[in-house]
Amino acid sequence: MPESSPRIVILGAGFAALTAVRVLRKRAPQARITLVAPKAEFVYLPSLIWIPSGLRKGSDLSLPLATFLKDHGVEFIAGRVIGLKDGGRTVLTDAGEVQNDALIIATGGRFIRKLPGIEYALTLCEGVASAEAIRDRVDAMQSGRIALGFGGNPNEPSAMRGGPMFELLFGLDTHLRQQGKRDKIELTFFNAAAEPGKRLGEKAVSGLLAEMARRRIDTHLGHKPLGFTERGVDTEAGHINADLILFMPGLTGPAWAPEAGLTLSPGGFFKADEYCRVEGADRVFVAGDAGSFPGPDWMPKQAHMADLQAKAAAENLLLALEGREPAARFKVELICIVDTLDTGILVYRDEKRSLLFPSLRLFHWAKRYFERHYLKLFRA
Repeated sequence: MPESSPRIVILGAGFAALTAVRVLRKRAPQARITLVAPKAEFVYLPSLIWIPSGLRKGSDLSLPLATFLKDHGVEFIAGRVIGLKDGGRTVLTDAGEVQNDALIIATGGRFIRKLPGIEYALTLCEGVASAEAIRDRVDAMQSGRIALGFGGNPNEPSAMRGGPMFELLFGLDTHLRQQGKRDKIELTFFNAAAEPGKRLGEKAVSGLLAEMARRRIDTHLGHKPLGFTERGVDTEAGHINADLILFMPGLTGPAWAPEAGLTLSPGGFFKADEYCRVEGADRVFVAGDAGSFPGPDWMPKQAHMADLQAKAAAENLLLALEGREPAARFKVELICIVDTLDTGILVYRDEKRSLLFPSLRLFHWAKRYFERHYLKLFRA
């Protein structure tokens, strides 16, 4: 490509980063695009829920990106970001400095692991290894109790990921029944909120709690978790005995965010406007879990939302390189199939409506179909 082509750097290798690659390459065939991430690998996080039951293996969900990057003419730099300088024009990594004319931050967030005894809990969305550890622990259990819950970010309440924990909860119930162990292994769902999952909508909360009751899943709601021990979960209302603790902490921005010299939200994310521009920065955009965006308090941190933000970020980045004002806004939309391993509950929400569709086998297969369709984009 000619040296006059703009140098665009994308940080990350998840949903937002790879969507940005596709949009940029389609709209700017001459652009020099560089992807920076620890590994040239994409992990399909939504299907981690199926590893504990054996429906998926880690190798099914971890895809090498060499062919995708080659086909899209993308240079790859293996490195971990440690900061930015020059207002974002220089990316600092453990592999050296990377210059750019425009930047998209799509590294995702990180979990807040501050609760005492957090080492006693396993976190599904930390990756394949964690999901496999959950599988192994569950398979080894013959009796006892599994406690499941999720937390938030006290400085940014919307920064949570509760959906996968509802799916893990119902999926484990189904899996244990299939194994004939459910009558010997109890399940308890705990949460600081009295009505967990409110971002999904009022109907969804009622539906999820009704599903827990139908499945004889115990609940411990409205009491803040204080910490974990090898014997269970301590909350403001007392102790939950547990032989296995599965907990999804709240989210915050990447560890290097304070070293970036950019505006951060109260919760530690890169603060963006409706065009995905990082506040106060020139030609620096953010998409996905690394950003804090204006919008309703139920705006989800999920793959679908990351894709929508990445499309807007890529389009506005190209406009910025032309010296033009941004025009693309992302739609705020929540689409969630709460999978139960053999059926699924479909939840939809946008700024005008909130819908809940009953548990149907069709939705489980729809989730599997979408996984297969999405992964085709990256398979060699």
